[in-house]
Amino acid sequence: MTSILAKSGIMSKVIDFRKKKQGILKIIKKIDPLLVGFSILFENYINNFIDLAEYLRSEGISCHFTAGGHYASLKPEELFKNMPHLDSIVRFEGEYTLTELVKCIFSGRDWEKIRNLAYMKNGKMVLNSLRPLEKDLDKFPFPVRSPLKTYAFKKKFATIIAGRGCVHNCSFCNTREFYLQASGPIKRIRKPEMVVREMEYLYKKRGCSVFLFQDDDFPVKSKLMPDWIKVFCLELERTGLIKKIIWKIACRPDEIEEETFLLMKINGLFQVFLGIEDGTNAGLRRLNKHMTVEKSLNGINILKKLKIDFDYGFILFQPLTTFKSLNENLDFLRYICSDGYTPATFLRLIPLYETRVETELLKAGKLKSSDNLREYDFLQESMNHYYDFIADCFTEWLRYPDGVENISKWARNYLSVYMKYLDYLPQGINFQRKVRKVIAQSNVFLLDTMYELSEIFREDCDLEDKMLLKSYKNRIKLKHDYFKNEIISIMANLLSYVEDQKIKTYM
Repeated sequence: MTSILAKSGIMSKVIDFRKKKQGILKIIKKIDPLLVGFSILFENYINNFIDLAEYLRSEGISCHFTAGGHYASLKPEELFKNMPHLDSIVRFEGEYTLTELVKCIFSGRDWEKIRNLAYMKNGKMVLNSLRPLEKDLDKFPFPVRSPLKTYAFKKKFATIIAGRGCVHNCSFCNTREFYLQASGPIKRIRKPEMVVREMEYLYKKRGCSVFLFQDDDFPVKSKLMPDWIKVFCLELERTGLIKKIIWKIACRPDEIEEETFLLMKINGLFQVFLGIEDGTNAGLRRLNKHMTVEKSLNGINILKKLKIDFDYGFILFQPLTTFKSLNENLDFLRYICSDGYTPATFLRLIPLYETRVETELLKAGKLKSSDNLREYDFLQESMNHYYDFIADCFTEWLRYPDGVENISKWARNYLSVYMKYLDYLPQGINFQRKVRKVIAQSNVFLLDTMYELSEIFREDCDLEDKMLLKSYKNRIKLKHDYFKNEIISIMANLLSYVEDQKIKTYM
């Protein structure tokens, strides 16, 4: 949207929402804008946005307030109710609508007829008609970007997209619902030549070497453009980028074929985010994944064979999770993670608005709302106790920036860049083996501990026996610090080795 505004001669500034609200206020007062927009994708942060809007209004910011994003688009009435300081909502894709809105505000013209807008009038919400989705994403100029940040070993990275939308219909995801509202195809893909042109520009003009694709589902197997990957790789080769850049994508495990991914690796693919979600066929059916465990494992094994790194999404805790299904999923995670190829991780299912999961929970009367956040209980009370204890013990491990999971990924990312750009320094493989060994040990400890605790909670243990649980919590903390420090120590030695070898090389 920033690039579209710039193309129309409109100046804009993106402010990081994580800044303190006093800092955001200071920036806004300095700019004195016509409009402030709030990017509200998820309801998790709605209270933060409400608080920020109230604060800005109380401090004298009187310009037009609008909002956009998935939550704002799909739940406009709910958002207006909770965030009354909004003047409008830009629903669904907002490039053209936001530009038109700014122009109307600047010129003093009526903005209430603009398509894709929602607003309140006389106490009632008005929903304007929706403009069709832009079919040709390459009509948009390249994004306006802030200075690129460093990924590893001084290599800069950029996020990029090859397309928008997703043809799948998983029960926990609202991406399809978001793109179904307006007329037009729910999945659109850029021309591979244009994607490569943007990558070439970023490489030559901005010094970017690492590209992280943000597509919901990268066009590995596309009915719209069956040869997309081949053309994309040919373009990378034609431009001479294949020996200069690396890139990461997101896809489903059942989309992985060895021949295709070998071609992609040759052309710079170094990492894949996999939407695995469940390690049982029954769970995959509930999530409407249209996939099997066998296909998941086949895709994972191909990546390991080709030595392509992967992260994954896995919803270990779901509304219907039982101790039986939990332990089956722990067995699956142990199978794919015990070699240290990827850090073990998991999530609790969030009942996103306008999803089948949300509908089912509402129908069953199991969705509880509290302070604009929605929660649910598991089928068994003992599972509630188990989850609460696991979340308490492993939050630092799985969620903190310096937790074992993030430190493991940081180390692996550095090693990926090393193997691409510094492979002439032969000791790198030894550092990789050492890191992978520690990750394997941490994965096994995590999963085994969760299994042991599941047996304790499954038996409806006397939860008053706090000494037993306290000993587990203390051990988890000690192991967390041990594994984290081990990885940091190995990586410190790697960085010292690289610096030392560079000095020797230049002497």
